[in-house]
Amino acid sequence: MPQNKKLKGNHENSEPGGEGWPWSKAAQNLAPSLASPQWSPGPLGRAISIGSRLDAEASQSDRSELVPNAKTKLYHRRWIMLFLFSAVSASNSFMWLQYGIISNIFMRFYDIDSLAIDWLSMIYLLTYVPLILPVLWLLDNRGIRDVVLVGAAFNCIGAWIKIGSADPNMFPVTFFGQFVCSVATVFVLGIPSYLASVWFGEKEVSTACSIGVLGNQLGIAIGFLVPPILVPNVEDIDELAHHIQVMFYITAGVATLLFILVVFVFQERPELPPTQAQATARSIPPEQYSYTASILRLLRNRAFILLIITYGLNVGCFYAVGTLLNRMIIEHYPGEEVNAGRIGLTIVIAGMVGSLICGIWLDKTKTYKQTTLAVYFMSLVGMIVYAATLSLGYLWVVFITAGALGFFMTGYLPLGFEFAVELTYPESEGTSSGLLNCSAQVFGIIFTICQGKIIDRFGTLAGNIFLCVFLLIGTIMTGLIKSDLRRQKANQLVEEANTTHTSQQLHPTLETHAPINTE
Repeated sequence: MPQNKKLKGNHENSEPGGEGWPWSKAAQNLAPSLASPQWSPGPLGRAISIGSRLDAEASQSDRSELVPNAKTKLYHRRWIMLFLFSAVSASNSFMWLQYGIISNIFMRFYDIDSLAIDWLSMIYLLTYVPLILPVLWLLDNRGIRDVVLVGAAFNCIGAWIKIGSADPNMFPVTFFGQFVCSVATVFVLGIPSYLASVWFGEKEVSTACSIGVLGNQLGIAIGFLVPPILVPNVEDIDELAHHIQVMFYITAGVATLLFILVVFVFQERPELPPTQAQATARSIPPEQYSYTASILRLLRNRAFILLIITYGLNVGCFYAVGTLLNRMIIEHYPGEEVNAGRIGLTIVIAGMVGSLICGIWLDKTKTYKQTTLAVYFMSLVGMIVYAATLSLGYLWVVFITAGALGFFMTGYLPLGFEFAVELTYPESEGTSSGLLNCSAQVFGIIFTICQGKIIDRFGTLAGNIFLCVFLLIGTIMTGLIKSDLRRQKANQLVEEANTTHTSQQLHPTLETHAPINTE
């Protein structure tokens, strides 16, 4: 596939408008040696000196010459890109749960067992694992617009395929349609942190990432709420088929509208970068970047590997709870399909609030590890309380405990993304997010299958205790992650360099204005 030359940065013309980066003399002299071990090149021509001999040996005045003096600007249309992407993500995640939340209805309609219904959700997780690396390569070589566009196209195609499956004999068709939709997930799930870094400023990047994650959570919330309303548990199969087809037509129409909007509205990146870190990332030629080397560097990053595991444990538990929620609620509260959906909605709405609060908190405090550890621990506490109260017989108690669980467990999602970007800068935000999500999908499949089997044999309490054990392990491992905030260091380095440069202009050196010795 040919490289997207407009996407790749270079020294001569790193902006579509033709404005080059004004480099200092020292920085220009360093250009031939950018591939040396002192530099960590990243995707889209990103590179910066992080924790290297260059930082250790350079004086403050030297640093001001080693950093490009780039213009930065925030564009109002960044919010259009963010909310359009969030809508695409919401449409896709809705279709993830439209079967599972009314699993008993679809089991009767298609005459299948519970495991087959579970696989309609788990196919989303399974598809992600083998496809994520090719999609990350596409993101690095073609850019965010092409990736989101392909994802919206798969989402639209899968939705239309499922329209033809509103018949008791068409389960293979509905499974194929769900598979096509699951392919779309690979193209959109890891985008929030990447989009936030490319379009948003330093003081709003975590909030923007949270809003991007909120799109996915909003779709899940709608997936919990709407299917039980659109597809009531009626006895007549023909009437049931009609309700199912109406739901499929609505989802296909929304997916089509969003695809058209992405084609005509969604843009690659702003003309000027939003932060100095992004300016530095754009300034290195594409030939300095190796996709394979970037992956290998990430896999050698001990702190990031720990985060991959802990993120997978937490989000994998969330996937299992979301997939099996209907079975857990119906076991203790028969005939409460609608309330099962409402409980799921409560989990996600509370999580959306948690995600937004955590994003705003990170932008203000930059306490990535402390916040991540605290939210992880509270996810464990929430899971314990939810497990202990599910069988008490009071549905209103389940609403409260499920909401508390969702607030922290779903609120953790943007924290993991942003912490990963900090630990891995200047590597691609899409690559780090993609690896996090890959871990989540693997653990999600394992936890969903295992918890489902445990629930069938030992009951819901044993299944939820199973998840609590792994959340405890994840909490301990999160405490072991070293907080190396590389992106923050990069922004601080540029600010310090600019401050020093300004100071030198205002206060010339003594050598320049030394008094004449008349003796």
